[in-house]
Amino acid sequence: MLPSYFHMLEKLNPGTVTRIEVDRESRFKYLFLAFGVAIRGFRYMRKVVGIDGTFLKGQYRGILLVATAQDGNGQCYPLAWGIVDSENEDAWSWFLTQLKEIIGDTDELALISDRAPSIKKAIFTVFEKAYHGACAWHVAQNIKNKFKCADIMGSYWSAVNAYRCEDFTGYMIEISNRYPKVAEYLENEVGFEKWSRCHYPGLRYNITTMNMVESLNSMLVNARDFPYVSLLDVIQEKMSKWWNDRRIVAMAITTPLTPSRESELRRRFAQSNGRHTSQLNPITYHVKGGELEGVVDIFNKTCTCKEFDIDKLPCVHAVAAAHHAQVSVYSLVSPYYTKEYYLLAYGETIYSVGSQSQWDIPNEVVARIVLPREVKEKKRGRPKTSRFPSVGEFRKRKNRCGKCGTYGHYKKKCNSQTGSTEGNPPTNVPV
Repeated sequence: MLPSYFHMLEKLNPGTVTRIEVDRESRFKYLFLAFGVAIRGFRYMRKVVGIDGTFLKGQYRGILLVATAQDGNGQCYPLAWGIVDSENEDAWSWFLTQLKEIIGDTDELALISDRAPSIKKAIFTVFEKAYHGACAWHVAQNIKNKFKCADIMGSYWSAVNAYRCEDFTGYMIEISNRYPKVAEYLENEVGFEKWSRCHYPGLRYNITTMNMVESLNSMLVNARDFPYVSLLDVIQEKMSKWWNDRRIVAMAITTPLTPSRESELRRRFAQSNGRHTSQLNPITYHVKGGELEGVVDIFNKTCTCKEFDIDKLPCVHAVAAAHHAQVSVYSLVSPYYTKEYYLLAYGETIYSVGSQSQWDIPNEVVARIVLPREVKEKKRGRPKTSRFPSVGEFRKRKNRCGKCGTYGHYKKKCNSQTGSTEGNPPTNVPV
């Protein structure tokens, strides 16, 4: 049924790319799906793509892979989906090869993932020009798990989000003074350029984590029980609804930018009030006032605070300089944040395949054999329902009291007057 389903998706959604990989016995191995609408819309997205996988719980198991961008309003923009047997280097290399065919490989592209060795190796093998960055949240979880130092997370996140290397260095000194091994780990094992905003060699904008991918995994938590075609149906239905809902929002926007970016720019405009601006030459302005001064180049769209350079949205200094130069501040904003790009990204429709009884399938597609993957014997016990934690992800274990039997505290801190009899034989019955 899978070849026929993919045929109908391609027929009803022009430009859609589907792939099915089978083994020598014609048993299912991998699949790949990217809707043509999303492929064409990617040209209006910042070139930052998060990739991740989550396990499936249905009869044939497997891993659901996803690659997603983020639109100009800060919402996830799913680009491609895949189902593979496991998160190994071969599976990731196959998926990323298909992904590369639809998004290309340039030095403007950033790929964000956790630090799983299979993903890292596959990215370096498939993408020769794109930069690879680590999810800062996963790095944080790894620090807490490996070094037991949750109390320095404030300094860590400040280092992650620092725009200037001078500020970054100050936060790293704080970390190094308290936990030298953590600082060594961040510099040598992970690498500053992987998780630090100011050290990243490419264009990552303000995207430091994979929250956009994690939200997709959470959305499909129930559908992961479904057969593959039913799961893909849910994905198509969700994406179709998102495209329609966001198109309606985009058409109703009355400002030049998306709602989230318009709100942020207005906040910066308010902060620019009272700052003193002096012109240094036809394109350069010196802005004083506030905690940090800035020298703005309105032609090259840069500022010494680096916020303008990285986010591609005018910083407080750039807003003040634009006002002084009588230049529209909107002319300094990246087109990725504009209403125009937002509407173009969601301007098309994703269509359902409809009822199977109405499908018109060519004979060569019907004749293609794709057998189900061999199912391993299920392990005894209650099946796992939560996803496997990614590399570096730490999950806190719940403590159970040995006195009252409830969770959240130990026996020594229990306030219960009587102990729990759970698991013990009644005292009034002979044993």
